Amino acid sequence: MAEHITIGETPPRIQYLASGTDGSFTFAFPVFRPSDVAVYLDSEEATEGFVVLGAGLSEGGTVVFDTPPPAGTVITLRRRLALGRVTDFQENGEFRAAVLNDELDAQAAGLQQVAEDVSRAIQFGPADTSPPPVLPPREARANRVVGFDAAGALALYPALGGEISGTVQVQAAGTVPRSISEKLSESLSVRDFGAAGNGAADDRAAIQAAFDAAGLAGRFVTIPEGDYAVSGPLLLPAAAAGLVMRGRIVYAAGAPVAVLTLGTGVSGQVQGRLYQGIRVVRQLQSGWSSEADIGVVIRTPNDCTIEVAEAAGFTIGVRLVAEGGAATGSALTLGRIANNRIGLDLRSGNSTGSIAAIRVLGGRFVVASAVNATSDRFGIRLSFAAAGQRTPDGLVFDAPSFSLGSGTAAAIPFLVETDGRGLAARAIRIEGPSTVIARHVAFAEDHVYEIAAASEPGSLTIEYPAGANRAGGVVVARQAGAPNLALTRTVASVANLRAAAFRWAPGLTGFDHLACLDGSAAPATLRDAARPGLDGYMLGQRGITLGPDRGLGFAVDARRCRSFGLVVDGDPVRLVALCFDAAGALMTDAAGMLVRASTEAMAFDPARGWWAGAGQITAGSRTALPAIHLSALVASAIIGVMRGTADAELRALVLTADPRTAPALLAGLPDLPHGRRDIVAEATWDPPSLAANTTAILSVTVPGAAMGDHVSAAFTLASPNVLLFGTVSAADTVTAVAWNRGVVATDLAGGTLRLRVLKA
Repeated sequence: MAEHITIGETPPRIQYLASGTDGSFTFAFPVFRPSDVAVYLDSEEATEGFVVLGAGLSEGGTVVFDTPPPAGTVITLRRRLALGRVTDFQENGEFRAAVLNDELDAQAAGLQQVAEDVSRAIQFGPADTSPPPVLPPREARANRVVGFDAAGALALYPALGGEISGTVQVQAAGTVPRSISEKLSESLSVRDFGAAGNGAADDRAAIQAAFDAAGLAGRFVTIPEGDYAVSGPLLLPAAAAGLVMRGRIVYAAGAPVAVLTLGTGVSGQVQGRLYQGIRVVRQLQSGWSSEADIGVVIRTPNDCTIEVAEAAGFTIGVRLVAEGGAATGSALTLGRIANNRIGLDLRSGNSTGSIAAIRVLGGRFVVASAVNATSDRFGIRLSFAAAGQRTPDGLVFDAPSFSLGSGTAAAIPFLVETDGRGLAARAIRIEGPSTVIARHVAFAEDHVYEIAAASEPGSLTIEYPAGANRAGGVVVARQAGAPNLALTRTVASVANLRAAAFRWAPGLTGFDHLACLDGSAAPATLRDAARPGLDGYMLGQRGITLGPDRGLGFAVDARRCRSFGLVVDGDPVRLVALCFDAAGALMTDAAGMLVRASTEAMAFDPARGWWAGAGQITAGSRTALPAIHLSALVASAIIGVMRGTADAELRALVLTADPRTAPALLAGLPDLPHGRRDIVAEATWDPPSLAANTTAILSVTVPGAAMGDHVSAAFTLASPNVLLFGTVSAADTVTAVAWNRGVVATDLAGGTLRLRVLKA
């Protein structure tokens, strides 16, 4: 040990948070003896299980524990000296500097200790003029509470019989003084009635006492943070103003009961209550054998605001029941509803209990696959007791999500056992293999289930078992197709491609409204691309099959309309689009990204001149309802499909768009003759005078006319003796024949010859 230690400015106190592995903790303040160090584990002082090293050193020392303290323990090290002078200088003796230094060091350490203690005490500010805080004698302060009077001086107030006298006033404009007792009794806490909230003690009696007191006084009940184990049911009277929970109720028994019932003691409506943060869980998972096993029951709420944050492990997680009146106008917000056979049950309990205009917000309905794996499970049920009303209406469910597990049992989001109407479920999210969104077992009408997202891309349906005599529901699936479904105006529709096919020319097939696409080379213009007929289309009994490098598409004016939806009925094909400028010239990717699709990436194919999807349009997949968005640079486009990786039978094609832009279909026009099976032409003709049984002939050029087409001919002047015929005499040429069948000569004046070529 040095001759003396140095007492610097280091505070005589330090704290650590134990990691669970470290057993040594240093301190930077010097001490004279190991006993000068006080060690605290959390709030308890430790007297053994450690050693103090470094006593007598100016740089401090180390506390070494025999066993590292548990992780999370707050370790406090303080210098605590026995204050008093235990040495004395001898008269006329040798006066050594070391002895004086040791004495001064001890005094400095003591002063630091006192200063540290004072810093942790309540003090008046340096400029405060309040009198010293001297307490009256013990007998004068008995049954009183400490406070401050109007001048800010220390004062005592009576607290006899649990009633606290004195007033309190919130510091804000317009406030008034109120008694302290009134202020403190605005709401009741279950802790005031002895609830422990430690998850071990049975808090049922304490919570029920708080509920009963709230019912008598019309107060709110609060359940602070913690797990409140209960062994039986809890009943909150309807007369209580409401319930606010930050902790949760844990049902620790096994018998099937309704653990928490809100709104008891009345036979009709419970009006305008607030139930917030409700959390009720079962300690042991229910086997779902009894419907008396319920987490939360809400009785006949009328214009109430209800939030159930959690209900887990029961046969029925949450039941809203109407008895003796209408449950209407209430908003129910749901959080995690887990591992229940029925997550939410909306139920009419008797003949006068009706359910209407209930809005349910959210709800994450989750059941693990391993929980009661052979039992059917449902997210939301609409039900009724034996004498209950069967016709709920006006129910709205906003953005619920369902993950109800798999296995051998049914996992269905909605079970409708009632006959009501007007259920709207919006923005539903489904995870799991089931494609059944709802099961209707009675006469429900006008139920709409709108799907925002589903893990299964297949068609989602409503199941109607025996006894369901009315198909009163519809599923609107928007997943992987919302842009397409929003484009509602039909630009063009070919409901049956086989019936729409016609012979354009020998060996060439055309289609009503559609352009035939040739992928063997890139076209230069819109007219080059929109071919009226091509080979390579095989006609079947119900559809057509695209050959290699063959496609079909709708040519449209895209100057005002940018977004289109394409609906395809058939086998897998690829989405394609060709883009043209105002002059009809083909546009390439040199102009940038001209085409985007809602379901897949589009890439430009320079060899074919079109933009094509990376994958295929496949029925029942996430690519089934593509939407196409064109760049503002595009003046016209052809939107359609091409052959995929294998032969593909097509049966129907439909193109839709935004009704407000009304794009024109470019087909059957003089410069774009594709998509129309009849061709019309006119010519001026003045036939010569026809002797009896003689003919006159006129040949007219009709582009697109092919040998074998049907021809109809008409003339603006008529004679009962002259008959008019037409035939395709060569490619693009129609010959008209006027025959005088009469017995006298006939001379027709000049007029207009009209021809119509029809392709079969």
